[in-house]
Amino acid sequence: MNRVGKNRPGRLLTAMVTPFDAHGEVDYQLARRLALSLMDSGSDGVVVSGTTGESPALNREEKLRLFTETKSALGNRGIVVAGTGSYNTKESQELTKEAEKTGVDACLLVVPYYNKPTQEGLWEHFKVIAQSTTLPCILYNVPSRTVTNLDADTVIKLSQIDNIVGVKEASGDLGQIAEIIRRTKKDFLVYSGNDSDTFPILALGGYGVISVTSHLVGIQIKEMIEKFLDGKTQESARIHRDLLPLINALFIVSNPVPIKWALNYLGFPVGKPRLPLIEPDEKSTDLIKAVLKNYQIDLPIPG
Repeated sequence: MNRVGKNRPGRLLTAMVTPFDAHGEVDYQLARRLALSLMDSGSDGVVVSGTTGESPALNREEKLRLFTETKSALGNRGIVVAGTGSYNTKESQELTKEAEKTGVDACLLVVPYYNKPTQEGLWEHFKVIAQSTTLPCILYNVPSRTVTNLDADTVIKLSQIDNIVGVKEASGDLGQIAEIIRRTKKDFLVYSGNDSDTFPILALGGYGVISVTSHLVGIQIKEMIEKFLDGKTQESARIHRDLLPLINALFIVSNPVPIKWALNYLGFPVGKPRLPLIEPDEKSTDLIKAVLKNYQIDLPIPG
C-alpha cells in the first residue's frame, strides 16, 4: 500500500462495526468472523475502530486486540486499516506506533474533534503522527462529527508527506473534493466517506469508498465501482440510485446505530451499541425493516 510499492489497496473498504456480547464486552471471535464474511461479500479490506466501530467507546487494549485479531483472521485476504486518530496528538502517535506492531496495513487518522484546531494545527498534528510510523496513513475528514473541516489546501500540503497516502472525504463538499483530486498526485487515494457520495466522487476521479452499507450489499457496491471503471457509467449510476433508499435508512439516526440493528435483525448478532449510543426507536426500526425487504443481502449470515 506504500506509494513506492506496486500494490494499491482495494477500492471497497468496509468501516466495520465492533461486535459486543450480551455483557457489552468486545466479541473478538465474532469480529474475526464478520471480517471474513465481509471479504466473502465484496470488501477488499476493513477499517477497524473507526466511527462505525465506536472508537470513542473502546479503550486502548480493546483497540489493539481488535487490530491483532482482525489482521490474524484476514491474513493476506484483505487489508486492515486501524483507526488510531483522536483529538489527542500524543495518544494518537502512541496508538499508531502500537498498531504498527500488530501487523495492520494502514492507519486512519480522523480530524481532531471537540478542540477545534486551526488548519496549521491540523497540519502539525497529522505530520507528527505520520512521521512516527512507517504505516501508510489515510486522513479522515468528517466535519459533521468533528466540527472542523480539513481544508483542501491542508490535504494537498499533507499529501506531499510520503506515507500520507489518501483521504476519506466525508465533508459532502464535492467542490472541495474535486480540488483535492485536481491538485494531488495521481497515486493519492481519495475515498468517499459517505455512501451517498460514492458515484459522484468516482465521477470526479476519486478512488473508492470506505463504506458502512457494504456490510449488507458489498457485492453490489463492488459491481457499481467495477462498472464505472469499465466505462459503463449508466449501469453504475443505476446501481448507485437503487441503493440510495437503503443508504438513507442506515443513516436515519447516528451511525452505527442503524447498521448494528440491521445486522442483528438479519441474524448476525453484533450486539447493542455501547453508551452513550442506544438502540433505535420503534419508528426507526420499522423504517429500516421495511427498506431491507427490498434488497438482496450479500453478507453471509451465520447458520
